[in-house]
Amino acid sequence: MPRHVRGTGMGKREETKNKNAERIDTAGAGTRKPDYQKTIRACFLGYIVQAVVNNFAPLLFLTFQSTYHIPLSNITMLVTINFGLQLLVDLLSVGFVDRIGYRASMLFAHIFAAAGIAALAVLPEILPDPFMGLLAAVVIYAIGGGLLEVLVSPVVEACPTDNKEKTMSLLHSFYCWGHVGVVLVSTLFFRLFGIGNWKILACIWALLPLCNTFLFARAPIASLIKEGERGYTIRELAGHKLFWVFLLMMVCAGASEQAVSQWASTFAEMGLGVSKMAGDLAGPMAFAVLMGTSRAFYGKFGDRIDLNKFMAGSSLLCVAAYLCISLVPGPVPGLVGCGVCGLSVGIMWPGTFSRASATMPKGGTALFALMALAGDLGCSGGPTLVGMVSSACGDDLKKGILAATAFPALLLAGIGMCRNLLKKTAPDTGIQQSDR
Repeated sequence: MPRHVRGTGMGKREETKNKNAERIDTAGAGTRKPDYQKTIRACFLGYIVQAVVNNFAPLLFLTFQSTYHIPLSNITMLVTINFGLQLLVDLLSVGFVDRIGYRASMLFAHIFAAAGIAALAVLPEILPDPFMGLLAAVVIYAIGGGLLEVLVSPVVEACPTDNKEKTMSLLHSFYCWGHVGVVLVSTLFFRLFGIGNWKILACIWALLPLCNTFLFARAPIASLIKEGERGYTIRELAGHKLFWVFLLMMVCAGASEQAVSQWASTFAEMGLGVSKMAGDLAGPMAFAVLMGTSRAFYGKFGDRIDLNKFMAGSSLLCVAAYLCISLVPGPVPGLVGCGVCGLSVGIMWPGTFSRASATMPKGGTALFALMALAGDLGCSGGPTLVGMVSSACGDDLKKGILAATAFPALLLAGIGMCRNLLKKTAPDTGIQQSDR
């Protein structure tokens, strides 16, 4: 889920720091030309780490519930804390990433992610309250996930590649392929070795961010800032109505994606009555495959497609998928709805970013950090709403997902509002008409 900051625009002091950082970071390559393909590959792995952070624990929600006797309302809190803390890190990162540098921030992100994932297997066993152990582990890896949210996209954006647009599209799809890998590998592991050995798998997954830490320690990292450039301040952004519309769209994009994704495994087992293996493969994995396919499709053919129409059609399809999951009886329509939902939400997050960056080219760090923050707010709020409504309705997840239909409907409204505001925007406001 569903992360993107492009340019700092924080003034002369930060600009000087970034120039110095660029000299330091690229100096590690010696006299040879820096190999930025290493950086791009490490960023691809960074999004896979993000997928592990967001999607491994949800596969174990029912296991946590039965093993540690944790109620569904507390399980919901794990999702809320994960994305809520990532949201806070998005906000705070504007103030410290430029100061300590992108390399140090990226290393910290991977270290926190590795420690938190491994802590899932350890802390519930050594603390008096197992739920507090799980919560502490989530807090640790959420810090890493929040940093990755802010860092990965701008590091790729800064790399001097010939086809930035294709590279960025491929980057976004790696989160989906990482999601697929987490579900597939975890499901096969549980099938071969039993769900009772999930702690071993948690430690294995923790090795991925640990290894990527060493890759980023050696990879060249370029500067985002070009001399003489300055982006909008937060106050300047707040003066544009379009900025608030884009924030609304990002909240709805994150919520539309995660409201089903985070509960797909639990919904398949509890709501549809299928086995865990069948539920994980037909629910979360189908969701992730189709979401990645949607992003890869637009990445390849995006120059021939009207983004507004594609996003509007995807929003309508998402509403239909939510209604299918929640209202049509039987396990097959529910599982089909989960897959179609993944296909429909694929364009929402990257499409909103593309629209915002093309329309507000002077947005700078403030725009992209706050967009990521809004997206994480949606990622937290969507699953939380589903969990709260479900708990209030006797743990009926179908009713919770029905309530979340509001998110893709609001995103569709935001697309229309954006189009209308662009028609009324004066040419001297720094806002550009865009057909992307």
